[in-house]
Amino acid sequence: MTRTPSLADALAEICALDAPLWRRLALYVERQTEAGSPFVSAGQELVDRLRAGEVGEAAPEVGDPMPDFLLPDRSGRLVSLGDLNRTGPVVVSFNRGHWCPFCRIELTALAEAHRDLAALGARVVSIMPDRQAFAGRLPAAVTGRLSVLTDVDCAYALSLGLGMWLGEGLKGLMLGQGLDLAAVHGSDGWVVPVPATFVVGPDGRVLARRVEADFRMRMELSEIVAALAAGRSA
Repeated sequence: MTRTPSLADALAEICALDAPLWRRLALYVERQTEAGSPFVSAGQELVDRLRAGEVGEAAPEVGDPMPDFLLPDRSGRLVSLGDLNRTGPVVVSFNRGHWCPFCRIELTALAEAHRDLAALGARVVSIMPDRQAFAGRLPAAVTGRLSVLTDVDCAYALSLGLGMWLGEGLKGLMLGQGLDLAAVHGSDGWVVPVPATFVVGPDGRVLARRVEADFRMRMELSEIVAALAAGRSA
């Protein structure tokens, strides 16, 4: 009998796939649907709610200054956007957490592209509400190539209008799988950031952005590279 691959197996295969980011993300949705995962319908309900609420509309636009942050990294060192900008542009990725398969796919793609991004002078940071003990569960290939910063209680994300409450439906499903965000975050709000990517120039202004109510979609690597290249030639 042929064993049906688990979603964990599917995620590992997709992360290792040589394909554009959009294709990898779409493939995981297909695998979830094939597996009959209840997260498919619950996730769509979340997306519909966020779109109806116009979430992320107040986030910085292209040309706006990106508000500074001061957030701890894996070593507990406080990292600011201003410090990072002193050496060049910064790619700021807001991620829901180490547990989110779509975030893992995106962060894997960013880690794979670290040489190309570094060649353009850019550093990459992922901002998520996970305490570092949990953020450290991301693959070493990710944590070794980009910085993962902890946004306690989503305070920075909320200040940009990028916070979202997951809702009781998703909360129940996640608890049923043994994932308690109260433990992961150190608080019981069940608030995570709206997935978003900002390419910030050395002057602290936004060169490109994607704020996405649909957590299954992210900014493509080609868009990030194009924005960095354009910022270099400006």
